[in-house]
Amino acid sequence: MSNPSKPNRRGFLKGGTALAGLAAAGGAKEAAAQATNQSAAAKKTEEVIGYGERSRFITSKRYPVAGRHSPDEFGLMFHVLTPLQDSVGIITPSSLHYFATHRGSFIPDIDPKEHRLMIHGMVDRPLIFSVDELKRLPYVTRVHFIECLGNRARAADATVQDTHGLTSCAEWTGVPLSLLLKEAGVQQGAAWIVAEGAEEVKGSSSIPINKAMDDCMVCYAMNGEPIRPQQGFPLRLMVPGFEGIYQIKYLRRIKVVDRHYLTYDDYGHITADPKAAALTNQIGPKSVITYPSGGHKLQGPGFYEISGLAWSGAGAVRGVDVSVNGGRSWQAAELRTPAYPMAHTRFGFHWQWDGQPCTLMSRCTDELGSVQPSRQEVGKYWNDPPERIRVRGNDNTIQPWKVGADGGVTNGLA
Repeated sequence: MSNPSKPNRRGFLKGGTALAGLAAAGGAKEAAAQATNQSAAAKKTEEVIGYGERSRFITSKRYPVAGRHSPDEFGLMFHVLTPLQDSVGIITPSSLHYFATHRGSFIPDIDPKEHRLMIHGMVDRPLIFSVDELKRLPYVTRVHFIECLGNRARAADATVQDTHGLTSCAEWTGVPLSLLLKEAGVQQGAAWIVAEGAEEVKGSSSIPINKAMDDCMVCYAMNGEPIRPQQGFPLRLMVPGFEGIYQIKYLRRIKVVDRHYLTYDDYGHITADPKAAALTNQIGPKSVITYPSGGHKLQGPGFYEISGLAWSGAGAVRGVDVSVNGGRSWQAAELRTPAYPMAHTRFGFHWQWDGQPCTLMSRCTDELGSVQPSRQEVGKYWNDPPERIRVRGNDNTIQPWKVGADGGVTNGLA
């Protein structure tokens, strides 16, 4: 009779085999985990070294207009808003720059070696440029804003990203369009250009020849790197001060013509009312307080630095005034950045909050002396009834922010 207290050789060997199997399995799992960790580390290194990343504690992000899903069920990318409430300075990072609906179901994936820009129509010498050929020409670098006509404040908007998030400002590099047009030889009688992009639905806009010969640029770089696909890689037309729909992305063709053409982009952007038409092309003067603004919460009475952005499509910002009592009185703010033509300008204002409810507002004056209007002033101009103020053309009206006794900030239009 065997003694159960004594080790069983067969059982021992069998158990040893099992333990060896467990050890092997454990080693395999450990090796797999190590490989996974190495892969994650390699990916992390690539993110840091290859292109760079922001801190995990910084969470600013874009989101679509009015909470719309983008892309939608049809694959269309709708307007995406830049988080102005988190902005500092005047340059919008490329990764946070707003972008508008693409004309088609996808963002074009364009090989810059294959892309061409054609200039033709009423010119002596029709020209075709590759991207590399454009980069060989004299270039300029300028800071300019872009703003969509849809940048319209509504009472239902909660934050400055909602009210004004369809504008951004960047550093653009490219060839002056005037240089290309002079090389092509613009013929007498030419009055407009029609610029066209390479999207699925060919977006195009009619632009006065005087503007084209003034300060327009054919851009291939943005914020020190090639323009990103969302912003029109490899070429984008920059029309400083004009609304966003004129800033043609994926630029492939410029036709010099003798009249205004009703293009895909122009539909819905022109009107028989000459007053409205005059306010459709050029932006501003305009400003908005970004801090404190809707969604912010003040920590209690005391000193705060009011900060915001001002811009104008007619030139540089000359000054900004701030009101802390709903427009009953105004005081001059300080310009914190250089006032470049057709660019965002950062302003600041020292404010000692007494803890009482109040309304904050800002208004911009540009270098032409034009002053940003209130909604009430716009309502009088259009002779609309006071209870139904309708802003036509570009909405550059003053945006109020209400500060409650608890420090909460809400939209003053509500």
